[in-house]
Amino acid sequence: MRESERATASTAADTTSTAETADHHTAHEEPDRSPVAVARRLLDATRRSGAADGATGTSGDGAADTSGDGAADTSGDGAADTSADEAVIDGAGVDEALAELAALSSTALAPVREDRATALAFWLTLYNAGTQVLLAREPERYESRLRGVRFFGYEWLEIDGEWLSLDDIEHGILRGSQSKYGLGYLPRLPVVSVDAFERRYRLASVDPRIHFALNCGAASCPPIRYYDPGEIDTQLDLATAGYLDATVEYDPDAGVVTVPAPFRWYPGDFADPVAFLQRYDAVPADAEPRLQYESWDWSRAPGKFASE
Repeated sequence: MRESERATASTAADTTSTAETADHHTAHEEPDRSPVAVARRLLDATRRSGAADGATGTSGDGAADTSGDGAADTSGDGAADTSADEAVIDGAGVDEALAELAALSSTALAPVREDRATALAFWLTLYNAGTQVLLAREPERYESRLRGVRFFGYEWLEIDGEWLSLDDIEHGILRGSQSKYGLGYLPRLPVVSVDAFERRYRLASVDPRIHFALNCGAASCPPIRYYDPGEIDTQLDLATAGYLDATVEYDPDAGVVTVPAPFRWYPGDFADPVAFLQRYDAVPADAEPRLQYESWDWSRAPGKFASE
């Protein structure tokens, strides 16, 4: 081989070796261990193989479980998903993500305690992911007539050494220690419900838009979206506007606006519900309608992710 050919071959070999080394490092690159990234991996694992059944469930005696006047609500995309079979999730992925969450140190979780945007993105994602895992692994808890205790009150998610329920996340942390039954005006009982963990992690005030971002597994729930700290306000506005557009009905002649059940459950969270509706163009800016509340369809509807 001539000297020039040897030089060319050597250069090519060096280039190949460098590329292979880069590929090797890329393949073994450590995943993002931030709290939001770990929570998102858990959510990803619940939809990797179809997430969940998407079937309209029943409760108790087999009839669709509804509240109020018994009429079934439509879901955030306009209709309850009634397709498919049984729940299928990436079990190994779920277990790995749950272990990662449990292993997050208090130091690693500092941004969740100190930054509102990070806290919203983390807890919203964790709640929605946790709901999907429970629906798939223990659907009988949701179908129970004691759903409020057996499903929403079940403490099974470990964060910073504390075992949390979905209620702990929603009412204790995201709603800032507000009572589940206090209409948005009464705090949780400090001795019974509020512990040191909750006081460390709870948000200072409730953002009413969370009610259109949390998916509790019911047909009437809004679809599940991904939330990022850097875009959280834009994303929450998008989720809120989409859900209100699909569910709110305004009758100008009767002076009545029909709104989803969260407005009845937590009026204090919204402060001025009509102004909130006007903000999202659900009613005209000069309207002062009377509120009427749609019933909530509690039929089990897992796997309800928003279209990307």
